[in-house]
Amino acid sequence: MSRRVVVIGSANVDLVWRGEHLPLPGETVTDGEFVQLLGGKGANQAAAAAALGAEVVFVGCVGDDDHGRLVRADLEARGVDCSELSISGDAPTGVALITVDRAGENAIAVAPGANRLVPAEIGARLIRAGDVVLCSLEVPVETVEAAVAAARAADALVIVNPAPPRAAPAGAVLTPNEHECERLGGIDALLAAAPAVIVTRGGTGATLYRAGGTVDQAAFAVDVVDTTGAGDAFNGAVAWAVSNGATLERALPLACAAAALATRAVGARSSLATADEVYALATA
Repeated sequence: MSRRVVVIGSANVDLVWRGEHLPLPGETVTDGEFVQLLGGKGANQAAAAAALGAEVVFVGCVGDDDHGRLVRADLEARGVDCSELSISGDAPTGVALITVDRAGENAIAVAPGANRLVPAEIGARLIRAGDVVLCSLEVPVETVEAAVAAARAADALVIVNPAPPRAAPAGAVLTPNEHECERLGGIDALLAAAPAVIVTRGGTGATLYRAGGTVDQAAFAVDVVDTTGAGDAFNGAVAWAVSNGATLERALPLACAAAALATRAVGARSSLATADEVYALATA
């Protein structure tokens, strides 16, 4: 029997400009193209887990504005339970302003807005035995730390994607990328406080570290269009796989397959994989 996946994290609207080159200070660059996309690590991870068939509850906060209504409508259409997605009348929905040049280099400015208001007490009220809890750090660190404590008290598995790398809460399975791992002190430091650490390495795959050894998983080859959100798809897939009874060792290739498939179209949620697609790629 599958378990609930409780995702605690951010929800943003991404305003993306693409042009020949990034503006210099004081410069106006014209002739670009604009697209509005949905983002935020928490919302992306919730959407990815739901696409794979998980029962997902998303915990976050949006503003009482058009962006917030867009976020909720998208997640609900994907089958995500948004009953714990709160609405703030004091802060707007989080927004990321993203400029991208023709070589794919980007500059990003984020206004977190209502993401700063996800309450620390939510974990103790919501998390129950058997849940798989997935957190990321675009919401207050104290909220994530409280969720980790609540999950451990309830005998629920908790996974923390420490991005941005502001903290590494003790007792959680950690899923940093290789740069975040170094920023947080390296694999030995993380393993001293975590039951397991999964380090993602982009196009080369991922490695699962435990005190007793390591497991490497190569990346899967696909025709890449846009890598935005691949890490979020990876984390959503880990939570989904574990909620269905998989070990972290078994979840690793499934998550790498989900991450690869998420790069097939522009945007973090445009090509999220189904379970059938993930199993087909992971076992090919």
